[in-house]
Amino acid sequence: MEIKIPEVGESIVEATIARWHKQDGDRVGKDDLLCEVETDKITLEIQAETDGILSIKVKEGETVRVGTVIATLAENVGAENAATPPNKSTPSGEEKNPAAAESAAEEEPVAEKEPASGNTSAAEAKPPRKEPPAADQKPSAKTSTPATEERISRQPMSPIRRKIAERLLAVRQQTAMVTTFNEADLSRIMELRRRHRDSFQQRHGVKLGLMSFFIKACAEALKEFPEVNARIDGNDIVYHHFYDIGIAVAAAKGLLVPVIRDADLRDFAELEKILGDLAERAQTSRIELSELEGGTFSITNGGTYGSLLSTPLLNPPQSAILGMHAIQDRPVVRDGQIVIRPIMNLALSYDHRLIDGRQAVEFLLRVKALVEEPEEMLLEL
Repeated sequence: MEIKIPEVGESIVEATIARWHKQDGDRVGKDDLLCEVETDKITLEIQAETDGILSIKVKEGETVRVGTVIATLAENVGAENAATPPNKSTPSGEEKNPAAAESAAEEEPVAEKEPASGNTSAAEAKPPRKEPPAADQKPSAKTSTPATEERISRQPMSPIRRKIAERLLAVRQQTAMVTTFNEADLSRIMELRRRHRDSFQQRHGVKLGLMSFFIKACAEALKEFPEVNARIDGNDIVYHHFYDIGIAVAAAKGLLVPVIRDADLRDFAELEKILGDLAERAQTSRIELSELEGGTFSITNGGTYGSLLSTPLLNPPQSAILGMHAIQDRPVVRDGQIVIRPIMNLALSYDHRLIDGRQAVEFLLRVKALVEEPEEMLLEL
């Protein structure tokens, strides 16, 4: 039975064998994990469809086209098993070759006699003792060479990392990306989460996080600023009348952006459940290709790792992305008084070819207003 690189999408034409979980010649059972295959978007796990003996055709690290046979499974293993015992029943070649056995036996005493002969003559003992003197080993060039080589290592980029590099470079070369900044007072959201944290989790089985508030806020703001939800296609502007929002997730092998479909139609509990599921599967390489495609807007949260401010890069062909950051208690002026509030810096990167500066600033101000007064979203005002 042939094992091939499966077709997972029209845009994927090749894949790299990331890791074989079985060795060549291993007996495998149905549904056993055979290998992990990396494409420029996702990692696939290939399992055995039947029992058999594995014969690997493509080694780890090799890149091949979709449809290539990477291994075979010999399903009729009974005859092979019957043939293997005679091959394994001849472990001692000495029995069939007495001369080789005798020569091996003769070599051992010779090795044992060398130290004995060294004790009989001081002149003969000196040469072997001169080989490992401490004085010669300290400045030896031979010992410094491996140390120098170990300071540098090289390995090929994974397909996902190569694709990320290509896309990020394309953002710089093919868009007119600009970033505008603001900050949001999250006092009310933090208070809402504190007051309803336990009851929300008991009722819905998930925690009430920050991201769901920002997804709802962005979905509402996108309805008011359609250019931010649009994209450029040649000389045309393509407007999306739906709100599929991508959420950046740092996976083990690179950044992935799974998409929440129709985010504007989801309530907070739905959003939190979808977020948890997508993030978990993205981090464990179980995300589907279809879940990474088709977003109209993206959100990334560098605050998870402590970032205070950044300029997030666009996720082509989208025209805008919101960057969230770490929350800090800062002194601010409210009603003429200096008070301490939880403040988050916000950054909106956008393609200036499509979105004017005024539109970008007003969009970000609208997001700011919605997260600072979340009652409007909760009551759907």
